[in-house]
Amino acid sequence: MIHLSSITKQHGSQLLFRDASFQILPGSRTGLVGPNGAGKTSIFRIITGEEEVDAGEITLAKNTIIGYFSQDVGDMAGRSALAEVMAGAGDTVQLAAELKKMEEAMCLPMADDEMAELLERYGIAMEEFEHKGGYDLDSRAQAVLTGLGIGPDRFNHSVESFSGGWKMRIALAKILTLNPDVLLLDEPTNHLDVESIVWLEEWLATEFKGALLMTSHDRDFMNRIVSRIVEVANKTVTTYGGNYDFYERERAVRHEQLLASHKRQQEMLAKEEEFISRFAARASHAAQVQSRVKKLEKIDRIEIPPEEKTVRFQFNEPPRSGDDVAAMDRLGKCWLTPDGMEKSVFGGVSGIIRRQNKVAVVGVNGAGKSTFLKMLAGQTEPTTGSVALGANVEVGYFSQHAMELLDARKTVFETMQDAMPLANIGVIRNLLGAFLFQGDAVDKKVGNLSGGEKSRVVLATLLARPVNFLILDEPTNHLDIRSREILLEALQSFTGTVVLVSHDRHFLRLLVNRVFEVDHGEMRVYEGDYSYYLAKSRAEAA
Repeated sequence: MIHLSSITKQHGSQLLFRDASFQILPGSRTGLVGPNGAGKTSIFRIITGEEEVDAGEITLAKNTIIGYFSQDVGDMAGRSALAEVMAGAGDTVQLAAELKKMEEAMCLPMADDEMAELLERYGIAMEEFEHKGGYDLDSRAQAVLTGLGIGPDRFNHSVESFSGGWKMRIALAKILTLNPDVLLLDEPTNHLDVESIVWLEEWLATEFKGALLMTSHDRDFMNRIVSRIVEVANKTVTTYGGNYDFYERERAVRHEQLLASHKRQQEMLAKEEEFISRFAARASHAAQVQSRVKKLEKIDRIEIPPEEKTVRFQFNEPPRSGDDVAAMDRLGKCWLTPDGMEKSVFGGVSGIIRRQNKVAVVGVNGAGKSTFLKMLAGQTEPTTGSVALGANVEVGYFSQHAMELLDARKTVFETMQDAMPLANIGVIRNLLGAFLFQGDAVDKKVGNLSGGEKSRVVLATLLARPVNFLILDEPTNHLDIRSREILLEALQSFTGTVVLVSHDRHFLRLLVNRVFEVDHGEMRVYEGDYSYYLAKSRAEAA
């Protein structure tokens, strides 16, 4: 379907990959992985024709329809949510109009040869219309929007009324409704809640028949969807047959084999070079020396790729808090709507968060999860009831909003220095180094950082002081899979208390020991881990 053959791509002086080849076959499910800056986005843009290769070639099967979802949603204005989604299949809508005109023309008298030509054009257009799923376009658009959390009551809302995260869903719905032959998805789960992620998994598994190439930081999502991994790293492209877990295991095995081969080659080279050095001046060994010199020149030297940097840090032992960390008594929150009416988010929440609890707060988007975390952190006042922190509780609060509060004019080092005014330069640099800010990177202006880099800065400032109650609102949002694993290990060993919101199911499954579910204005407490919660909630729903 799509063949990339011996392609080379360079950005300025940076070589992304050389002589790389792989195929996208009909119906295949492929995960695209690699460190930031390795060239994953360039692969997408090469396939869509937005970038050209420096060498090699790319071939596409005739009439292949490609749908590309990226994090850049572009401008959206002047349409309703449903109309915006339908607009993504503009060619199909135009085809429908052309078919209608041809059908009307068939009712008019015309010469036999004209009718024959019209019927032939009609047949070709009809075949293309059916191939693009034209007959069920409207129902498909509605089903996809609903699956992604935008129900019928919001179909006709203008796209301008939606926030950035919801616009991303509309953009994703636009691509899925197109139902292309090849679907390119760049981080499709970034702005989805768990319910929408589960729906997308099901849609890709049962409804979508085309080929898929995607990147994702959600390990569970990757494992459930893909059956092949293409890794872009170390200036090359490598293919692994299996899901993400298989890729990690196989990658480790291949790395060990590479180290062993490199060691054997180095030993062989040392012996040959020693022979050449010893007998270079002897005429009796000239032929042998020359033969070995030529042999060494022809050897393809094995290179060990540099170790990939990952976030590596651990929490200092926090001061001990009281056994009761936070007590909630009939806690409730209402927001005022634009027309001055009170809208209840949730109410009547009572309970206790105990020392060393690791609590997941779950629920659909808009249920009030972030609002609950803000009240725990003292960032907003409850409308009814109260929340009281226990003895010696020191709160550390992480939210996406905290990233917006960073001073764009300051450097990473200056931001960290503000958080640790009494620390010396070495301590600050060591902590920043643990968050991948090394060398000149500490002098980067915050305003020039990516979302992931800003997220790491905020997490670093959170660790700059001793806290024993971590309140984390989507801490994994901008971290890649390996960085999430390091954060997971750190939180698992953290001896304080954690309450968090996250849509990463793998993260929740391996971390939490209690679950608070916010649903229809109520909060239900599950005294067990995330797997227990899933099993229990499914049983209750059944």
